[in-house]
Formats: sequence, structure tokens, C-alpha cells
Amino acid sequence: MFRLLAVVSCDVTVRRDYALFRMGANNGKQYGNEEKGSSSISSDVSSSTDHTPTKAQRNVTTSEESDLSMRTLSTSNPTLILNPNPPSFSTQTVPNGHETSKSFIIHGETVALVHAPPGTQSYPSKTTHVAFIDALPDPVLLHIFSYLSTPHLCCCARVCRRWYNLAWDPRLWSAICLAGELLNADRALKVLTNRLCQDTPNVCLTLETVVVSGCRRLSDRGLRVIAQCCPELRRLEVAGCYHVSNDAVFDVVSQCPNLEHLDVSGCPKVTCISLTEESSLQLIPLHGQQIGLRYLDMTDCVSLEDKGLRTITFHCPRLTHLYLRRCSRLTDVSFRHLALHCTSLRELSLSDCYLVGDFGLREVARLEGRLRYLSVAHCMRITDVGLRYVARYCPRLRYFNARGCEGLTDQGLSHLARSCTRLRSVDVGHCPLVSDAGLEVLARCCEGLRRLSLRGCESVTGRGLTALASGCPELQLLNVQECEVPPEALRLIRQHCRRCVIEHTIPAFY
Repeated sequence: MFRLLAVVSCDVTVRRDYALFRMGANNGKQYGNEEKGSSSISSDVSSSTDHTPTKAQRNVTTSEESDLSMRTLSTSNPTLILNPNPPSFSTQTVPNGHETSKSFIIHGETVALVHAPPGTQSYPSKTTHVAFIDALPDPVLLHIFSYLSTPHLCCCARVCRRWYNLAWDPRLWSAICLAGELLNADRALKVLTNRLCQDTPNVCLTLETVVVSGCRRLSDRGLRVIAQCCPELRRLEVAGCYHVSNDAVFDVVSQCPNLEHLDVSGCPKVTCISLTEESSLQLIPLHGQQIGLRYLDMTDCVSLEDKGLRTITFHCPRLTHLYLRRCSRLTDVSFRHLALHCTSLRELSLSDCYLVGDFGLREVARLEGRLRYLSVAHCMRITDVGLRYVARYCPRLRYFNARGCEGLTDQGLSHLARSCTRLRSVDVGHCPLVSDAGLEVLARCCEGLRRLSLRGCESVTGRGLTALASGCPELQLLNVQECEVPPEALRLIRQHCRRCVIEHTIPAFY
């Protein structure tokens, strides 16, 4: 037994000397990565016999322990070390957190026991864990990135080199959408366009949509960057950008010939859309010098006047959607050229244009069968006379909004219902002269009516609602707020129009 212990002690000494030799050859680097080891192997080697107080000696002991651990793990048939005295066992958890190893102390030395599976040989595993998203192929990641917004794409580009290359793929950058009142939109647009122009110097051929609505710090400088770098631009929205002026809009429409959608609502400095820097220099565009705009929203452009709208009609003959809400300086004169030049106009909104009256509505009616959407809400000068022109020349009208036009009566509503039988939505709220007689004609002639607002119509009673219940089975929304109608009439509406949502202020109806 004593001979066996001497052999074991000699073997441990030889291993320590070999560890010192390996440490000097590798500049003190440690071997044996226990974190990458097999789950069935565990080692803990530490020296308790050498108590040299110097720091260098402690480092030597550490390298010795690491190398001895490596040699022990790599031993195919480890010798089981026995101790005549009762061994003191210690348990240690492997770094993977699943298994523990038992070791015992012999003459001050702690030596690990290797437990290899039966019939197998244990080696340290060198496999690395890969995140699931990193295993996805590039086309799948590109498809995921296509659902991200512009700020999120920029964040993804900072994750790693692979994501950087994917996030700046030109196929993901057909649109730029920015928001925020405090955002420096000018600088943001400059940085983004410069990055997108790397493959095609000074031009971005993939960008078709730019939305910077609500970015109040946007100025003409930012729009000029878009005009210079994005010749394929088709959609531009700068709603609520107070500092945008005619000069920047001129640069965009003149350098982006494919522009079709322009939203400058809430830009008080914009008064004209043309291909000439001064709208008074040239009213008739030259051959081939027309703006291809089809959608133009100038809501709350309070500086727009008749002269500016006349220039717009000359330079934008392809308009199909025109919104001029709250452009309070427009008068009837400005609509003389609308029907002559914008012959494709389908939707027109003149809400809160207080100076527009029956004469202007007659000029609008000259659009004839092309008009589908017309809003003249709160145009107090409009009466049944203007409504007759619309009824006569616009038989394909689908949406009509005359909310707050106090001059409208049952006679005008009856003319509209008999001529425009394809009406789907009608709003005559706060028209006190509209009563049951007009509703009966509407219910009889417009069976496909789906939305009707009678809010504030004091003359409406249950008789008119009964006619709607029987004549308009497809009704989906009925607004009778501020109307004194019996609950029984509303129950009848619910019974016949099962999909109808009723907005009311009647406590007895539930």
C-alpha cells in the first residue's frame, strides 16, 4: 500500500513539473476550458501544499492547476486514487449548471475523478451556441426587416456587420417615414439619402415615398435634398411643416417628374404649385411641362388665394383628388378654370371655405359625371340653387357633405336624391330646414345608402326614420345626436338594419 502511494505522489510531482514547463512556453496562458467541456466531466485542481507568499508563485500554481486539469481530462484511462484514510469529498457544480463532480483530498492534493460514459471516451466540446435569429437566411431576415419603420431599421443597422448590410439593402428603402416635433428632419434626410446614394452616386433610385408629417423643424433645405437625390419620388407628405415654402415645393415638382401624391396641408407659406418660380410669369405651361400630380392636399393653407388656385389648375391637369379645406381666401372666381383644366377630378373638398357660394358650386358641377366626392361643409352661402346644379350634372355622386349649410331645405335634398341615386354617404347635420319630407324622398330613391348624419336636425321626427328603416336596409351608420326622435323609431331602425350603428343622445334607447 505504501508503495502504491509513493507511485501516486511521484506521478503528481511529474505532472506539476510538466505544467511549469508548459506555462513558460505559452507565456502564462491557461489551458482547459471547463465551460466548453463535456457534461459528464468535471475537474477542480488546487494546490494546498505550496504556501509561498509571493504573487508570482500563486500565478504559477494557477497555471499548474489548469494544465493538470487538462491532462486529467485528456487521460483515456485515469487511475483511481485510493486513500487509506477516509477521504474528504467535495462537490462542485459544472459551469453548465447540470452536473456535479466528486473529488477527495490525498496528502493535501485535490485530484478530480473522471466519469466517462460506458464504452465512450470524453473530450472537451468546442461547439458554440448560435442565436436562433442568426441562423435565419438573409431572405427571411430581409422579409422581417421590411415590416420595420425607418428609425427601427437604423437601430438594426447598429447590431452587427451582417445586420448592417441587410438593413441598408436598397429593397428596404422604398419609403422614409419620420415623425417628431423635435426631430432635426433636415439632417436626418441628408444622412439617410447620403447613405442610400452610395451604390448610385448622388441619386437614390429606389426611394419613392417620403413622409415627414409633423416634423416642424423641416425646412426648405431638407426638401431640396429630396429633390436633388430622389428623381423617382412618387409620394411626399409634409403636413404641418410650417417652414416649408413655395421655393422648396417648386424644386420638388420640377425635379421629380413622377410625383403623384403631394400633401402640404398645414403649410401656411405654400400658396402655389407650379413649374415656374413666379406664378404670374407664365400661366399656360409649355408643351411637356405639366406636373403629374393626381393627389393634392392643401388643407389649412390659409394663404392660398384665387390666383394660386388658378395656376395650380393650369399646371396640374391630371388631378383626381383635391382638398382645399379651410382655405378661407378662395372665392367663386377661382373655380372657373377647375372644370376646364382638371377634367379628371373625382374628389373635391371645399369645407369651411366661407366665401364659396352657389356660383362656385355651379362651376364645380361642370365636372359632370366624373365627380364622386363633394364636401361643402360650413359653406354658409350655398343654398338649394347650387345643390340643383350638382344634382343635374353629377349623377354619379357617391359622397355628399353639406353639414352646417343652413340654407339647404327638403327641396334641395329631394333634387339630389332623385338625380344621384347611387349615393352612399350623406351628411346634412345642423341643417335645420331638412325634415321628414326630404328623408322620405332620400329613402325611396337611394336604397344603397349606408351612412347618414342628421345631427342637430331639429325638424326630423319618427316619420322620417320609419321611412329610412323600410327603404335603406343597407344602412350601417345613423347619427341622430341632438335630435328629438322617439325611441320606437330607433328600435325599428335596429330591427330592419341589423348592421346599423346608431349614434344618439336619447337615454330611453338602449
